[in-house]
Amino acid sequence: MQRLFRTIAAILVLIGATAAEDTQRLVKIRDVTSVEGVRDNPLLGYGIVVGLAGTGDRRQTVFTTQTLANVLQRMGVQIPANSVRVNNVAAVFVTARLPAFARPGTTLDITVSSVGDAKSLEGGLLLLTPLYGPDGRIYAEAQGSLAVGGYSAGSGGTSRQTNHPTVGRIPEGGRVERDVSIDLVHLTTFALLLSDPDFTTADQVARTVNRELRCNAAIAVDGRRVEINLAGSGSATVPSLMARIENLDLQVQRRAKVVVNERTGTVVIGKDVKLGAISILHGGISIQITTEYSVSQPSALSQGRTAVIGKADVQTAETPARRVELSEGASVDQLVGGLQAIGATARDVISVLQAIKAAGALEADLEVL
Repeated sequence: MQRLFRTIAAILVLIGATAAEDTQRLVKIRDVTSVEGVRDNPLLGYGIVVGLAGTGDRRQTVFTTQTLANVLQRMGVQIPANSVRVNNVAAVFVTARLPAFARPGTTLDITVSSVGDAKSLEGGLLLLTPLYGPDGRIYAEAQGSLAVGGYSAGSGGTSRQTNHPTVGRIPEGGRVERDVSIDLVHLTTFALLLSDPDFTTADQVARTVNRELRCNAAIAVDGRRVEINLAGSGSATVPSLMARIENLDLQVQRRAKVVVNERTGTVVIGKDVKLGAISILHGGISIQITTEYSVSQPSALSQGRTAVIGKADVQTAETPARRVELSEGASVDQLVGGLQAIGATARDVISVLQAIKAAGALEADLEVL
C-alpha cells in the first residue's frame, strides 16, 4: 500500500511540474465542443441466435419457444410452440449506435446480449433482426456470426467460465436502411455545444471564432451554447466553416475536481485541488466476542442432569487516533503524504475526502461514481 501511495504522489508531482502555473491549457475547439444536432442515436432489436452447441435457452424460457415458432411460421412451417426444444437457440436483445450522417448502406457494429438462461452464445448465428429507434421506426437490420470474448465449460458439477459468454459482437453486422443524415448545406446558423458547461470557456470559444473570422459571427448564449452565423464569415456552408474553426487553439481553465469510485477504491485527484485548514483524526475500534463452552457433570446418585454451559468473553481494542494537520491551501501531495503516514488505505482516502467536502475544506467538485 505504501508503494501505491508513493506511485500516486510521484504521478501527481509529475503532472504538477508539467502543467502551467496559471492552470490554463491549450485544446482544440473540436475537442471540447460538438455541433448541435450532430450525435449518435441508440437502436434496439429483439431476435434469436441459432446454431448453439446445446448452450441455448431451456424449454421453460417461454418467449424463446414462441419466437422460434413465429419465425418458422413465417417460413411456412406450422408447429405448436410448446413442443419445441430450444437447446441450440437463444433469445437475445440486439443493440447498436446509429452514427450521425448515416445513409442507407452504412455498416454498424452490433452487440448481442442473451435474454433468457442460455449458458453461452459461442458459435451462434444471429438471424435477421430489425433494429428500432426511440420513435418505433426501423432504421437498420442486423445478421451474422457472433464473436464471443469468453467461454463456459463444465461437466460433473465442475465448471469454468471466462469473461461473459452470454454477450457477443458482430463487427459490421448491421446495415442502415433509412436515411437520417442532417442537411447542413442550407443552414444559415448553427450552434456549438460545450462538453462541460462553463461561461468562461463559452466566451473564449466565441472570441476565438470571431478573431479567426474577423467579424462578430459567434456569440455565447449561455455556459454551454455558442451560436455562429454564416453571414459575413466568408464561408458558404456549415461544413466549410467548421473546417476552418474546429482546429483553432483555445485556452481553457482546468476545473478543480475529485472523482472517487467506492466500488473499486479508485481516487483521481486533479492538480488544482486545494484544501482548507483542516485536522484529520484516523483511528479504529476492534471488538471481538468469543464463547467458551464447558460441561457441568452432576455428582453420582444425584437427580441432576448433564448440561453444557457457555461463557462469553468480550474483548475490545481501540487503536490510538492518528492525526494529520494541513494548513490553508494545502496541495494534494501533502494530503496523500499525510494519509500515507497514518497508514490509510484507498477506501479510507475516499471516506476522508467525503468528510473534508462536508466540512467545506475541499475546494473542488467531488464526484462519486
